[in-house]
Amino acid sequence: MSETKEQSSDDLHEDPSNQDEQWKIVSDDMPYEDGFNTRTIWAAFFVGLLMLPGAIYLELVTGKSFAGAAEWVTIIMFIEISKRLFIKLKPQETIILYWLAAGLAATGLGASGLSAGSAVHGSPFAKMIWFQYLMQAPQADGIAQFIPDWVAPIRGSESLISRTLFSMDWFKPIVLAILVAMLGLVNSLSLGYVLFRVTADVERLPFPLAPVQAAGATALADSSAGEETWRWRMFTVGAMIGLGWGVLYIVIPTVSGVILTKQVEIFPIPFADFTPRFRDVLYASPIGIGTDLATLLVGFVLPFWIVVGTFISSFVVTFIANPTLYHFGILHGWTPGMSTIPTSINNTIDFWLSFSSIGTSLVIGLIGVVAFVKSIRRGPNTSASGPGIRKPPPDRGDIKLSIPIALWAISTLCFVALVYYLEPGFPIWISLIFGFLWTPFFSYIGARMIGLTGSPYGSSFPYAREGSFYLSGYKGAAIWFAPVPLFDHSGVVSTFRQLELTKTKFGSIIKLHLLSLALLIVFSFIFYALIWKLAPIPSGAYPFVEKMWPLQATMETIWIKSTLPGGADVVGRLIRWEYISAGMVFTTLLYGGLMVLKAPPLLFYGLIGGLGTGAWIHYTLPTFIGAMLGKFYFSKKYGEKRWRAYAPVILAGYGCGLGLIGMAAVSLVLIAKSTSQILF
Repeated sequence: MSETKEQSSDDLHEDPSNQDEQWKIVSDDMPYEDGFNTRTIWAAFFVGLLMLPGAIYLELVTGKSFAGAAEWVTIIMFIEISKRLFIKLKPQETIILYWLAAGLAATGLGASGLSAGSAVHGSPFAKMIWFQYLMQAPQADGIAQFIPDWVAPIRGSESLISRTLFSMDWFKPIVLAILVAMLGLVNSLSLGYVLFRVTADVERLPFPLAPVQAAGATALADSSAGEETWRWRMFTVGAMIGLGWGVLYIVIPTVSGVILTKQVEIFPIPFADFTPRFRDVLYASPIGIGTDLATLLVGFVLPFWIVVGTFISSFVVTFIANPTLYHFGILHGWTPGMSTIPTSINNTIDFWLSFSSIGTSLVIGLIGVVAFVKSIRRGPNTSASGPGIRKPPPDRGDIKLSIPIALWAISTLCFVALVYYLEPGFPIWISLIFGFLWTPFFSYIGARMIGLTGSPYGSSFPYAREGSFYLSGYKGAAIWFAPVPLFDHSGVVSTFRQLELTKTKFGSIIKLHLLSLALLIVFSFIFYALIWKLAPIPSGAYPFVEKMWPLQATMETIWIKSTLPGGADVVGRLIRWEYISAGMVFTTLLYGGLMVLKAPPLLFYGLIGGLGTGAWIHYTLPTFIGAMLGKFYFSKKYGEKRWRAYAPVILAGYGCGLGLIGMAAVSLVLIAKSTSQILF
């Protein structure tokens, strides 16, 4: 295939240099349609009943989320049913099916933070399983008596001993979990919509990774009518790559752990760690290589200068900055022999948290605010390609911004009131600042970075919550478990962008999340109760959490003890104002220097994204290799326009193939364990 050959009518014809026309997933002539219908409801019950228990079990055993498989399995199954009924699924239906399965299969076990939190996806009861362990863990000796009963039953209660959620001891935690989940849904969707309007319609950002799921869903929708379009061909290529790699990466380690006495890993998961081997050459530097092929394939999709900048800065940090900082005694927590994770933790605490995570984030936020103000001053513009504010399509399903802003404000006030009710001794002004200033500001930073780079580079502010609790002078433990409204809703923006790319009415996502939340409340409660009843969590039956949860409990109880009498002083070591100032000055000078040199703007965000410990060379190197292959080989082979269209579909197919083979492996494990329990 070459660029000189005649292109089929399926190929993209838009100018990829125009950010609004670059990712044309469906025809401009297609109207916006509602993707939520009866088929969506049937799919929801399918995922909730059949895939959710597998998702919970897989994450407890291996730490791997099942969500990557659930989306594509659900879509493919309903496509096959549709073919036999001579029904063609629309792109709007497939993208809603994708997000439905993603939300229902997200267990919520991956986040180990103490707060009840708020999330659109994930089970509201996942943290109960964590809290029951924390309440009984040896690390909680001395603080368990300070943990309130709206978190978990007290130590020694019958419900903990018998491992049951069907007890009045859990009444308060259950009510709180459901209330927080509902408030979190309103808070997330309302603020996420406002941020989408700002970043997509006002700032006109490209959202480089949004087409991955959108293109994959469109490819599968095309196949439901028996059409073999270029999207389906590319999706199949990616799926075969994912299936082949998944056999080596997932199936062999998972199945061997059941058949053999020791798990066999051909490739270390998730990366090969060489840090201890280079301890005498590269001081305080995490060294390794990521083993998931997706780290290379994502380089095909991300903007080239983002990848280049991230690789350059992570290379400099790894091979120059870290050894130099260690030489001058700044990275003093590292000792020879440490692996990647403890090295990264110590480096973050000693320097990079203050310099990069805080200092650079503040400057990026200010740059984003300035850019937003400039976009506003340009005034509205109805042209699809001209500068200024884009006029939303009339049938997209938009509403007046005053409505979501009011819903967000009301839900935030409810969070503030709930925190005050649960722990009146905590200063209410901190909750107000987090809810009305911190959350929208850093959510906007994250949304803007997602719109520019595909990832929320530099949008996080680690330990802000922990530091505020400590510095407030508060004494107690309850606030660590309260739903303080410190959230990051930037990820919701990408969902709205994908709905727009597939011409799906925005109202579909509201119906979707209401249904998902209702089913999660019922199904996740039942399945968590049953799985906990099978064996203690953690225990040898669930090896991943048996290994990782004690470490997490150690770290989190340290923070809880910091606000109790005689608690350890940890915040003073984490936040160093001289390093924060240095980070702000460095970022400002870097931005100014690149502006003078007229360098690509995305290069700046890439350079910032690779600073500190957030972007390990383990992952930036494979992504850089993928970007170089894409730009200098595949773009020349197929033509830049074609390759820009192919790349996101191939990446989506890879995720489907990897998820399918992973689901098959987990099914074999579940059958084997069920059989052994019946026999013995």
